[in-house]
Amino acid sequence: MKKKKYLGIDISKKWFDAYLLTSLNEKGSEKRFNNSHSGLKYLFEWLSESGCKPSNTLVCMEHTGTYGFLLQACLQQHQWVTVLEPALQIKQSMGMQRGKNDKVDARRIAEYAYTNFEKLTPSKLPSRELLKVKQMMTYHRQLVKTRTGFKNSIKSHKQYCQLTGLDKIHKDIRVQINQLSKKIKGLETQIIKCLKQDEEIKKNYILLRTIKGYGPILTAAILVSTRNFASFANARKYACYVGVAPFENSSGTFKGQTKTSALGDKRIKTLLNNAANSASLYDPEIRHYYQRRLEAGKNHKCIMNAVAFKLLNRAFAIIKRQTPYVVTYEKIVA
Repeated sequence: MKKKKYLGIDISKKWFDAYLLTSLNEKGSEKRFNNSHSGLKYLFEWLSESGCKPSNTLVCMEHTGTYGFLLQACLQQHQWVTVLEPALQIKQSMGMQRGKNDKVDARRIAEYAYTNFEKLTPSKLPSRELLKVKQMMTYHRQLVKTRTGFKNSIKSHKQYCQLTGLDKIHKDIRVQINQLSKKIKGLETQIIKCLKQDEEIKKNYILLRTIKGYGPILTAAILVSTRNFASFANARKYACYVGVAPFENSSGTFKGQTKTSALGDKRIKTLLNNAANSASLYDPEIRHYYQRRLEAGKNHKCIMNAVAFKLLNRAFAIIKRQTPYVVTYEKIVA
């Protein structure tokens, strides 16, 4: 990954700032471009004038969600080596810093790439099918959140109705909940259909569904976040990303509580916890494990986190060997 030039890009909704670095001891060049097709055209002209080529330049950006999709897709199409890094990781690697603006951030990203090029891994956009699923999953989450809000408010409106006699609102909320439920169910059908349009994704989707607790939404979320298991080497790394991997907290004679990090993907962690609860009821091996840990004095949340980790280990194992998960009698009684 060592290159002659390092390009740091700080992306916002309307524009992005680029900082080109060749050495930490020399001042680099910087410029701002519109986050649009015309802005990308000027970016490539500027890079060409600066002597940058895909073969001698490393491009580093922060994760910015949809704002960076156009830029990343264009760079990938023209064979530029592109790296996406978490903003917090870049910030912590720079030590104590004072002041912040877009131009300064672009320079710091370039310096991060220059200093850590040996540890960086090229990033690629997910396939078109996974991008579609990701968009539908976002909409699905919004619909579920809205439906939950209506469900939580219906009890209070029912109490109001006893005093005011106004039951129209209560009935209207019922209608809204039913309509949202139909939309959510239809969207889940579309998500599954989209996942099955790609043969590789379809194969992994079917394999994951053989694990107790893996419903269609959790399976889709894992396939999207792992880019069909291409972005994470093993279950431990993905568990760290999600936030279910426990970490020791000790220093010298101090022995702190071993716990998970709060910096995980809370959406997927919630789905995994729901899957763990389901598996503890319907999977004989997990149910036996849960009872054994409970009798050993472990609390429910700690056990559920361990179960979630087990479910991730199962997922990565069956994807690696490309065979369905099978519960054997020996496993249950072990």
